[in-house]
Amino acid sequence: MVRDVGSRAPWVLSIVAIIALGILSRTVHSGLVVLDKYLGDALYAAMAYAILRLYWRGAAVAVYAMAVMTAIELFQLTLIPARLLASQHLVVRISAHLMGTEFSFLDLLAYGVGIGAIFLVDFWRAQR
Repeated sequence: MVRDVGSRAPWVLSIVAIIALGILSRTVHSGLVVLDKYLGDALYAAMAYAILRLYWRGAAVAVYAMAVMTAIELFQLTLIPARLLASQHLVVRISAHLMGTEFSFLDLLAYGVGIGAIFLVDFWRAQR
C-alpha cells in the first residue's frame, strides 16, 4: 500500500458528506428497503474506505475497508453489540447502534457496493 502525501481535504469533506447522507438515509424514509436500510450500510462502508484513504492510496484500501466492515459484521454474531444496548451509558448504547446488532449477509453485500462505488470514483479521479 502506498502512503498518500496529497491533500487530505477532499477526503475529509467526503467523510462529512457521507455522514450527512447516512444520517439522512436513516431519518428520511422512502418506503423502499434498498434506500431506507441498505443505502445507509453502503455509505457506512464508503466512510470506512474514505477514512483509510486519508492515509493510504491504492486498491488495497478497498480490500482493507471490506475486511474491517466484515470484521464488524462478524462481531455482531458474538451478540456483544446487542447486549451493549442495555448499558446504562449513552456512549456505549450509541456505539452498539453504530456497530449494528444483527448479522446479515445483505449488509455485507451493501458494504461491498459502497466500497466498490467509492473505489471506482477514486480510481476515475486518479486517472484524470
